Amino acid sequence: SFTSFEGGDVAPVASKIPSHARYLLIGGGTASFAAARSIRARDPGARVLIVTDEPDLPYMRPPLSKELWFSDDPSVTETLRFKQWNGKERSIYFQPPSFYINPEELNSAENGGVAVLTGKKVVHMDVRGNKVKLDDDTEIAYDKCLIATGGVPRNLQVIERAGEEVMSKTTLFRKIEDFKLLDKVSRNIKSVTIIGGGFLGSELACALGRRSAESDLEVIQMFPEKGNMGKVLPEYLSNWTTEKVKKEGVKIISEALVKSVVAKDDKLEILLKDGRLVKTDHIVAAVGLEPNVDLAKSAGLEVDSDFGGYRVNAELQARSNIWVAGDAACFYDIRLGRRRVEHHDHAVVSGRLAGENMTGASKPYWHQSMFWSDLGPDVGYEAIGIVDSSLPTVGVFAKATAKDTPKAATEKSGTGIRSESETEDTAVSPVASSTPAPPTVGHKDDYGKGVIFYLRDKVVVGIILWNVFNRMPIARKIIKDGEEHADLNEVAKLFNIHED
Repeated sequence: SFTSFEGGDVAPVASKIPSHARYLLIGGGTASFAAARSIRARDPGARVLIVTDEPDLPYMRPPLSKELWFSDDPSVTETLRFKQWNGKERSIYFQPPSFYINPEELNSAENGGVAVLTGKKVVHMDVRGNKVKLDDDTEIAYDKCLIATGGVPRNLQVIERAGEEVMSKTTLFRKIEDFKLLDKVSRNIKSVTIIGGGFLGSELACALGRRSAESDLEVIQMFPEKGNMGKVLPEYLSNWTTEKVKKEGVKIISEALVKSVVAKDDKLEILLKDGRLVKTDHIVAAVGLEPNVDLAKSAGLEVDSDFGGYRVNAELQARSNIWVAGDAACFYDIRLGRRRVEHHDHAVVSGRLAGENMTGASKPYWHQSMFWSDLGPDVGYEAIGIVDSSLPTVGVFAKATAKDTPKAATEKSGTGIRSESETEDTAVSPVASSTPAPPTVGHKDDYGKGVIFYLRDKVVVGIILWNVFNRMPIARKIIKDGEEHADLNEVAKLFNIHED
């Protein structure tokens, strides 16, 4: 970026920063980019300024823990290009640098445009004066403002307290630089331990596990739950998934609560509360995200005490000209109540909605975002709504064939990676399958493909499609309708899982 000069020649940067932006977007992630695109679509001459504290232009995060690890290109950490499952290649950046205009030209550009100010942090918000202050004391006034500050990866307190040597061998995984670092570290050590059993931890474990086949890298994954994705999947499916992750070359240590971590003889020693001791070279902490609400105080914005994040209404609005989207938004979902969602697709959906509303659309949040996770090329699932293993669930399964894998599904549909976002699909009324084969509630260990319904007060509030692809619009419609169903086996037939 033109604000960070190599070496010592400091340019008068302040003059390059516009003093006013009609649309000011704070944060340079997916939600912010989706909002910028949405604003420009509805207000073609719009001048949009994105301010991000990262050094990079807006990029998508999912490939950092997914496809980039499966690249054959030895220079992938430089190119940041990945092959989609269908063989097409693309960059993790949403747009090349030529798409954006220079910040200093923003207000003179005849047709407007999108400018990105990299490496700058908004530290204070004056809501009455409609202006913000950056970390270099520059002020920018705005007409409409979006807060899309995302989140900061959490760490374990025992690691934070363990001192510098332990911290220097610990990666909190979130950004491009974290991917580059972990890629490099994993090529030069004997053992890596991932702490966390959720999406990120399990994806990274599978990615590194796959690499361990070629080198003698030992990959350990530990978590407090009984199995992988234990907070999301019902127990039988979590156990099954854990076996799959083991097959990818990962050593699983479950029901693991970390008591202490010490650096000893160039190794890290992780002591668990039940006395088990694990020695490793490097730790990846994948234990969740803390929504970034630094601006709440100066802006006088309300932070939700249950879910975290800025509280906004169903139109994603926090105050009269302030909207919030992405990980940092605790929004009111007109179907499912108050929520906060940390997934790529939600960032796209909420960013787009906020952008529309910033240009006067006044639309409420009703479009359910989905999220997906592929644990290697053979197991993949897509989910929507509230998927929480503490809710009652009903699972309906069928035998899978070779076609029922993430790789096959994307090859068939030609959509490439799901990191793009499938939110453009609109739900059509599904037609029930005429096949009489009764759905079986899985045999002991064959969960080849199926549908899992999550219930709250007898109403379906969440659905996981397990190795069932390109059927999300049907799931979306079931949740949108919000009806009580007497027989979920009948509902499962809408997905035609026995047809293929």
